[in-house]
Amino acid sequence: MGAGRVGVTLAETLESNGHSVAIIDQNPEAFRRLSAEFEGRRVTGMGFDRDALAQAGIEDAYAFAAVSSGDNSNILAARVVRETFGVDNVVARIYDPRRAEIYQRLGITTVATVRWTADQVLRRMMPLGAAAEFRDTSGRVSLCQMDLHPAWTGRTVRHVQAGSGARIAFLSRFGDGYIPSPDDVLQEKDVVHVIVHSEDINEVQRVLATPPAALED
Repeated sequence: MGAGRVGVTLAETLESNGHSVAIIDQNPEAFRRLSAEFEGRRVTGMGFDRDALAQAGIEDAYAFAAVSSGDNSNILAARVVRETFGVDNVVARIYDPRRAEIYQRLGITTVATVRWTADQVLRRMMPLGAAAEFRDTSGRVSLCQMDLHPAWTGRTVRHVQAGSGARIAFLSRFGDGYIPSPDDVLQEKDVVHVIVHSEDINEVQRVLATPPAALED
């Protein structure tokens, strides 16, 4: 939802990666930002309107990003998509970081504009395939946000590090940054950022997306 600069970037990037994409905007002129090669659906309407969502194919959607210019519209659309249509991977762009934290606590992933990039939204929409948030000048070491299988909840930082081969740099817990000790226990909805050799990013993400019990078996 939203055919501004970020919405168009998301739509075109996802399509170039082989995904089918629909983009919704209440202003049909906004679709002019899309390249001539874009083959996805263009739906004119409000992103929280059920008819517009149905035209966009929401019943079959894997993920939804609400990236219009309005906080209220974005969060309303995100809640409708998640609560009415059952889409799990929902991201909302929120300008007010105080409101973003509230919705984060409700289970709706939010990205505040102070740390906004299209890559960050992609990371939250499409869990597998970690992208580096920072690389050192040599490119050999990366800082990445990783997606953990829920079964890692309750395990210690030490256990996660031993199982993945990566080092946890910090956690985001309810919107606050937190540097854990090796004996700290991961909690539900923790966002985990690790330091890893760049060549191992995908393998570490594969391990952390798997239940630890399965790895031990």
